[in-house]
Amino acid sequence: MKDLTNGSIVRHILAMAPPIMVGMVTIMICQLVDLYFVSGLGDAAVAGVAAAGNAGFLVNGLMQVLGVGGMALIAHAVGRKDRPDANLIFNQAMVLSVLFGLLTLAAGAALSRAYMHAVAADQATIEAGTTYLLWFTPALALQFATQVIGSALRATGIVRPTMLVQAFAVVVNIALAPVLITGWGTGHALGVAGAGLASSIAVVIGVLILLVYFRRVERYVAFNPAQWRPQPRHLKRILNVGLPAGGEFAMMFILMAVVYYVLSDFGAAAQAGFGIGQRVLGLIQMPALAVALAAGPIAGQNVGAANGARVRETFVKAAMIVTIVMVSFMIFAQMKPELLLAGFSNDRETMEIAFLFLRIISLNMVAQGLIFTCSSMFQGLGNTKPVLLSSATRVLTYSLPAIWLSTWPGFRIEHVWYLSLAATTLQAGLSLWLLRREFRKRLTLAPKEKALEQESSEAIAPLAREPA
Repeated sequence: MKDLTNGSIVRHILAMAPPIMVGMVTIMICQLVDLYFVSGLGDAAVAGVAAAGNAGFLVNGLMQVLGVGGMALIAHAVGRKDRPDANLIFNQAMVLSVLFGLLTLAAGAALSRAYMHAVAADQATIEAGTTYLLWFTPALALQFATQVIGSALRATGIVRPTMLVQAFAVVVNIALAPVLITGWGTGHALGVAGAGLASSIAVVIGVLILLVYFRRVERYVAFNPAQWRPQPRHLKRILNVGLPAGGEFAMMFILMAVVYYVLSDFGAAAQAGFGIGQRVLGLIQMPALAVALAAGPIAGQNVGAANGARVRETFVKAAMIVTIVMVSFMIFAQMKPELLLAGFSNDRETMEIAFLFLRIISLNMVAQGLIFTCSSMFQGLGNTKPVLLSSATRVLTYSLPAIWLSTWPGFRIEHVWYLSLAATTLQAGLSLWLLRREFRKRLTLAPKEKALEQESSEAIAPLAREPA
């Protein structure tokens, strides 16, 4: 366990962010590798895998319910030096991870084709996306347990083991992808099914390694079968914090589904170009997201320790670092987008759309970075309802106008991206305002309570010294 209530906040952020970033980047690289090898199968395959991958936003939303809820409550417990509560929350979150994993398997088998029918441009894309989802669903189901374990470690200030396991799993995925997708060395090409199968095998190996590490090395929180019986009060504590955060990812799922729906009239090349551009954009945003995620457990432990000034300082320092990082990558995306997008498709139309997307959308990277930081701070505070509100606002201010504009005769693809810039900027402003309001409510209350407690103690002390 690492005490984040003392020491330099910037040093804590910079120590935690690189392992978090490496873990996220390796996962993103894994998705990009899948797209790279799938691109040889044609635009329909790329569009299908990209659209199917968007379903991951919905599953990631469920993962956030457990990850954010567990991280916040465990960090608070660590801050107030309450180890029994930290262990109880961890084990209850593991119970939920098993339930959510089973639900994901069932939903993947039953709803994959219906989902692809709703978002795909043609039958070939539907078939490719459905096949990929069916083979990729086991990977999504198993990641619930990984999410809970990783979040528990992050709450205690430990991030390196999760990163190492994720990196190893991605190496396995990268090694398997060309073998299973194109049949390298075997002569048996599985196509898009191979992409999903490679991910599932890699995740199985990663989960097994992380479980072994956790049982043998981790000491602050641990598996305790006696705490696996569902306890409604503590499950409710996790869900109260986690559900709004999961709703944020559900909003992103809706947002991406609207984009694919609006682009469907432009054909598979448009959807494929967006899918490539979106993943590259996600990759270059990872450093800023890692900084924001590092701020969450720092804020959480200090909330548990009732140190409001240090919570505020965490936000200021994290926001400054995130802004510097995002400005740097925005400039790079504007000046050299071809370096970021090279090699993902040989289709000229697909790549032109990807270039256009990256040039325009990269302009909102600073606003997106502030959204990341505010979201992580709300997680640390243990109140994620404002995050859901700001995300819902973005969905409404983007989705309805986008669908409306798509009915215009002169509608062009770039209209979708410019509308996204406006909606993202609005969300960033709303998130900052909501966080400021939350700081006033939560961080001014603790000193007052402390003063009242001190006055009560001073009043009782003389009575305690009087003879009976």
